[in-house]
Amino acid sequence: MNTALAKRLGLEIPLFAFTRSPEVVVAVSRAGGLGVLGAIALSPEELDEQLAFIDARVEGRPYGVDTVMPNSYMGKGETVTKEMLEAMIPQPQKDFVERILSDHGVEDLPEDYVRHESLLGWSVERGLAHIDVALKYPIALIANALGTPPPEAIDRARERGVLMAALCGKKKQALAHKAAGIDVIVAQGTEAGGHTGEVAGMVLTPEIVDAVGDTPVLTAGGIGSGRQMAAAPALGAQGVWTGSIWLTVAENADYQHAGITEKLLAAKSTDTVRSRCVSGKPARMLKTTWTKLWDGEQSPGTLPIPLQWMVQAEAVERILHHGNMELMGSPVGQIVGSMNAVRTAADVVEQFKADYAATVSRLRMLE
Repeated sequence: MNTALAKRLGLEIPLFAFTRSPEVVVAVSRAGGLGVLGAIALSPEELDEQLAFIDARVEGRPYGVDTVMPNSYMGKGETVTKEMLEAMIPQPQKDFVERILSDHGVEDLPEDYVRHESLLGWSVERGLAHIDVALKYPIALIANALGTPPPEAIDRARERGVLMAALCGKKKQALAHKAAGIDVIVAQGTEAGGHTGEVAGMVLTPEIVDAVGDTPVLTAGGIGSGRQMAAAPALGAQGVWTGSIWLTVAENADYQHAGITEKLLAAKSTDTVRSRCVSGKPARMLKTTWTKLWDGEQSPGTLPIPLQWMVQAEAVERILHHGNMELMGSPVGQIVGSMNAVRTAADVVEQFKADYAATVSRLRMLE
């Protein structure tokens, strides 16, 4: 039931679970997979707190951290402040956001509302800060969700014996990862939620496996069952990288509080779209009035990283705070059509195990 990579990491099953919920990380790792904490929305101090929470509860099981160090973004290589970036946002995009909110009756935030940071960690500097914090803990893996990590990131991980992974949606990106010395390459098909390319996982995974030789590959994109995990070895992959399936688990309280879970549970696999409206790069998410307007004829166009997120950061908080279901959305993959009930993360892992075993048994009967 296992692969060389999973055995190396001490996993019971080759299941890697990306999530922004530390509770889900704990549940998945304790159940035999590898929980990977998404750090993009966290300051180094917040990441430290969440990793301390995980480490105290994970019972010695392996876990990881995912950060974002893009190869290109506004201000890369320069000394740029948040205020300087805000000044780069054109007025038409600001006006467009306010018009959407006004047309849909979304009020301002209350005076006592505690606002979140409008500048997410889409930078090499923030990613390296995340890595410095992460390496204080006995983590097993660091992943970069967007681009090839810089040499200093790979070197820091290697010095501590921590595997470095990187996601990609094209063969040429996988080759760049391998040339940089990445330990694990995640072939993310277009079915995936969040930033993703145009090639389906069934095509992309074997193409990347063939291209990178003995570098372990994980397959990703629309994966939410043990049947799909059983398909990974047939494609040459050593496991599955999952994300969307954890959005509706019971431990993911933030989503349930915001009301997004209701939309996810009702969605079909055809209810997602690749749009640039969140970050400026194509990312798969729920279709909403928000995505339709940004991709429509009246849109002033999206902005590059990190300006696109900055122009809408407070708008997203207003939409969630006031519960506007028409505009409210979430990054999610096409597996959303199978996410029909709230379950615990441990139950999801156990279902992965059962489905995987049953699938392998059926295949053996065909021999």
